[in-house]
Amino acid sequence: MKSNFFLRVIIVLSFFLCLTPEVRASAVTPEQARVWAEQNGRLLLETFREPDLKTRYQKLDELLLRFVDLDYISRFVMGKYWRTMTVQQQQTYRSLFKRYALATYKRFPLDFAEGMTYTVGNAIAEGAYTIVSATAHVTLNPQNGPQDFLLQFRLHEVGGEIRLVDIKLAENSLILSLRSRFYTQLAGLEGEIDWFLEDFEVEVYSAERRNVQNSGS
Repeated sequence: MKSNFFLRVIIVLSFFLCLTPEVRASAVTPEQARVWAEQNGRLLLETFREPDLKTRYQKLDELLLRFVDLDYISRFVMGKYWRTMTVQQQQTYRSLFKRYALATYKRFPLDFAEGMTYTVGNAIAEGAYTIVSATAHVTLNPQNGPQDFLLQFRLHEVGGEIRLVDIKLAENSLILSLRSRFYTQLAGLEGEIDWFLEDFEVEVYSAERRNVQNSGS
């Protein structure tokens, strides 16, 4: 149950993905980080109350393309393999990763977010990043009642804009989980980037097709 909730919360609260230029990142002040988490967290939860599903996804996609540093995340999760990729492979991968992010959150029922609330706690600067703690209050199963989960947002500033680069639930990190998954896939393909990209494209396309079919479009 907790691992499933982790995945769903990650999708609700952290796939605010955006493509950004490779600009040097800098730290965010703790107060700026708290304000960002308050404002944009509540904006996201309001968006989930949009009754029309098509409009809701359109608005969510706009948020995804606005608030998270996808460029950082996409490079981080590839880790050592990023340095072995050609410029063309990197461009292909970045495009696929954006599509992957936009398709992934639509795979899961998000009704539980309707009644979800969260409270922002303290914010601490750690080097080039600022960590914001928050408590999510959500009911996953009416029979079990509401539960509280501790979240941590990792933020930095790029090009004058605050961007989300990671979220943790307990000890589980989004970007470390993605890196572990990608490393496993690449190891199985003997590190062949072209094979990985081919498989990744098939996965992304399949997710996009399922979303279209589920929406009845």
